[in-house]
Amino acid sequence: MNAQVGEFIRLRREIHAEPELAFEEHRTAALVAAKLQDWGYEVSRGLGGTGVVGTLRRGTGMKRLGLRADMDALPIQEATGHAWASRKPGLMHACGHDGHTAMLLAAARRLAEQGRFSGTLHLIFQPAEEGGAGALRMIEQGLFEKHPCDAVFAMHNMPGVKQGQLVFRDGPTMASSDYVTITLSGFGGHGAMPHKATDTVVAAASIVMALQTIVSRNVDPQQMAVVTVGAIHAGKANNVIPAQATLELSVRALDREVRALLERRIRALVSAQAESYGVAADIAWRSGYPVLVNTPAETDFARAVGRELRGDAGIVEHGPALSGSEDFAFMLERLPGSYLFIGNGDEGDSQGACMVHNPGYDFNDDNIAIGAAYWTLLAERFLAD
Repeated sequence: MNAQVGEFIRLRREIHAEPELAFEEHRTAALVAAKLQDWGYEVSRGLGGTGVVGTLRRGTGMKRLGLRADMDALPIQEATGHAWASRKPGLMHACGHDGHTAMLLAAARRLAEQGRFSGTLHLIFQPAEEGGAGALRMIEQGLFEKHPCDAVFAMHNMPGVKQGQLVFRDGPTMASSDYVTITLSGFGGHGAMPHKATDTVVAAASIVMALQTIVSRNVDPQQMAVVTVGAIHAGKANNVIPAQATLELSVRALDREVRALLERRIRALVSAQAESYGVAADIAWRSGYPVLVNTPAETDFARAVGRELRGDAGIVEHGPALSGSEDFAFMLERLPGSYLFIGNGDEGDSQGACMVHNPGYDFNDDNIAIGAAYWTLLAERFLAD
């Protein structure tokens, strides 16, 4: 991999310089498809809009493996100053999907040219991970019917973890994500005569404070849950009581039952609080990504591959759960599999340690050879003769 990595560093930087948002990954998808075709893969395009699947069959093995990488960028103005920085104002690869794509492409070439396996390999290049649920759209359009898999695996870079270190975890690994818009409607009036109005601002303030009791008083203290009010919009003048106020919430959990509990309690609490202040509450609930749950057997397998490649010192056997969300969870609801992390750099590496979704973030190119070698070894071990 080290001998070939220069080509894929250049490719990663090419993708980085031309970022594309969710479901707009036309250039990236075309590049991926062309590379796979050149290396002898059977290529399917269009699943999920811009998704690409490369299939390679070898030998007489009956097992089928899926490896997934994401391709989309974010609406963030890049501030790295790199020569390969985004050429598109307001867009950048701020989460490393360019690197994930490059790692899987590097493995694709290696496996096509020298891979020792028997079975069917499906390389899934997915659009719209960043809030667009591209994984779900690919599934709904027949991903696993057209490209059956016995297990699926994916990898994400992780700033704050030593570069190249592989992190594994059994069970719930990343949180569910739901989004709520609460619209409070009352009767506006003059700020000097509040008794002739129903104050949506006071109701909103009370609801914000009451929502904090859900995690502290309704959720088991040993369970993870987050209810964040990220935005409040109400009024424009200091002497006008507005007839309407809106709140925007982000809701996360690491357990399916806790996720359901949060919805029940938020709906009940908001309705009761609004009624107590004489205003009406409309609650628009938008379900996001489910809890990402790694299956034990597949995670044990993935961990063993990591240990074989990197040794005991190069892996974390059971890392912490994360409150962030990931739409690979939809794939893991359909099939067994595992989602792992590769360290992007710790506090000794100011560039690699920069958190994702930050204007200063960049994928650590030193991970391309390691990530590609990991995918190559995992495919060979899973699809062993």
